[in-house]
Amino acid sequence: MTCEAGASLLAAWRARSPALLAFGGDSLIELLSASVVFWRFSVRTTSEQAEHRAARIAGVLLFFLGAYVVVLSVLALLGYSAPKPSLLGICVLVAGAIVMPLLAREKRKLSASTGSATLRADAVQSGLCGYLALIALGGLAINFLWRMGFADSLAALAIVPFIIREAREAMSGKPCSCA
Repeated sequence: MTCEAGASLLAAWRARSPALLAFGGDSLIELLSASVVFWRFSVRTTSEQAEHRAARIAGVLLFFLGAYVVVLSVLALLGYSAPKPSLLGICVLVAGAIVMPLLAREKRKLSASTGSATLRADAVQSGLCGYLALIALGGLAINFLWRMGFADSLAALAIVPFIIREAREAMSGKPCSCA
C-alpha cells in the first residue's frame, strides 16, 4: 500500500491528474487505517477510544481530500490546468485494480476467523480501492489514448462520492457498511 500511495501521488503530481490524486490520497488514508489495524493486533489491550479517534482523523482527512479533488477537477475543467497522460499512473491503477480485490478477500477471511470489525472495515476499504482504481483508470486511459484531459477530471469527480461516503462512515464511528 505504501508503494501504491507513493507511486500514485508521484504520478498525480507529475501529470497534474485529479483522478490519480483522488486514488493516491485515498490510498494514503487507507494506509493510515491499515496502521490502526496493525496496532490493534500488536497491542494486548484494546483501546476503543484510540480506534475511534483514528477513525475520526481518517474521516476528516477524507473530507479534505474530497474537497481538494473537487477544486482541482473544476479548475482543470475550466482550463486552468490540463492533466497530462501518465503511463506510470495507468500501471499503478492496473495493479490496484488487480491486487486490491484479492487483498480485500484475504482480509475478509482473516476478519471472519478473528472476529475483528476493524479488519472487516479495512477489507471494505481495500475492496473500494479496487473500484476506485477502475474508475480512475478509465479517465486516465481515455486521456492517454485520445488526449482528452477532461476525462481525468470527470473520473476524479466520480470518485469523490465514494471518498465522502468513507468519510461519513469514519466520522460516525461505523466500522464499515458491510456490518
